[in-house]
Amino acid sequence: MNELESKFAQTIKQNKSTIYTVCYMFSKDADEVNDLFQEAVINMWRGFEGFENRSNVKTWIYRVTLNTCISQDRKKRRTDAEPLTMDINLFEDHDEDTRQVDMLHERISRLQPFDRAIVLLWLENMPYEEIGQVVGISTTAVATRLYRIKEQLKKMNN
Repeated sequence: MNELESKFAQTIKQNKSTIYTVCYMFSKDADEVNDLFQEAVINMWRGFEGFENRSNVKTWIYRVTLNTCISQDRKKRRTDAEPLTMDINLFEDHDEDTRQVDMLHERISRLQPFDRAIVLLWLENMPYEEIGQVVGISTTAVATRLYRIKEQLKKMNN
């Protein structure tokens, strides 16, 4: 393994949970999350040599992962494949916290991909300025979009 490969492997290892968190916001299906993760890592590898530390590595990882997930989400929506499902989930949890988390995840999944990305970064406690850097808009635009997204989420029916 050469130095670049070693540095890349270490970067992925250190940021694995961040990548999975972003991927999870775009799907709850474990296989699909793993596919998104792999695709994001491939895209990061393609751009890793050109990454010149002009931004924080975590910001770069968020940006590449979000762009990958948004692109895959658009492709998936175009194909409209019907997933195979079982009528029963043996691992389903029915406590109140789980129901609320599931409801929030379901509502967030109905947002447009760009808005989903902003909510994800906000839920990760990322400052508005850094969210703006990741998604490519101003800090003021982040605040405005978050306000509108929160209002949209409140108005959604289950």
